[in-house]
Amino acid sequence: MLDLPVWDDPHNTDPAYTRARVRHEVLPVLEKHLGGGVVEALARTARLFRDDADALDAWAAQVEADVADADGLDAGKLAEVPPAVRRRVLRRAAIRAGSPAGDLFARHVEAMDQLVTDWHGQGPLHLPGAVELRRRSGRLAFRRP
Repeated sequence: MLDLPVWDDPHNTDPAYTRARVRHEVLPVLEKHLGGGVVEALARTARLFRDDADALDAWAAQVEADVADADGLDAGKLAEVPPAVRRRVLRRAAIRAGSPAGDLFARHVEAMDQLVTDWHGQGPLHLPGAVELRRRSGRLAFRRP
């Protein structure tokens, strides 16, 4: 034992924080109505999802290496991979082009995905961080004007 003093973080009980409200209001209701073990089941599920996410991220990195070159991403090849992998590739490419990860939302990723899966000549997408994504000649190019 290290004999370190215990410090109770006051944020853990402050209802102004979502995590505190969930811990003290939502979880007890779930435990009451669903029976014990809800917290443990959620923790197990989170671990499984993390493993899945790690595997999808690794797969996306491999796909990105296959579809990317100096001119952008090959939309045809991207269309052939499962949506979860394709969207990760698109998100990674947007972030690398300068779009801030915290400002890149699901709606942005879905719009990027439509340039791959529902192409009908639409104009450029304007992403956070002044990043522009265009599709031309079957290629997706991220640029900062």
